[in-house]
Amino acid sequence: MLNIIFFARVKEELGCGGLQLEWSDTLSTLDALQEHLCTRDNGRWGEILTEPNIIRAVNQSVVVGDTPLNANDEVAFFPPVTGG
Repeated sequence: MLNIIFFARVKEELGCGGLQLEWSDTLSTLDALQEHLCTRDNGRWGEILTEPNIIRAVNQSVVVGDTPLNANDEVAFFPPVTGG
């Protein structure tokens, strides 16, 4: 299983805090997973998950570019974090 978590504005806009998907060869990379998720809700998820500033993390480490995924990985999508 892939444990997918959405945070902050991403969670609010998707109306979903997370979901689990069965890992498969077709979902073996972060880009493939994101592409799969983008088809949900008639493509509405794609509008949110492909925003240029969306941050992606695998197993609590921020990643850039495509990353291999394995069964039981945790994948997170969240907006930029600011602090003060």
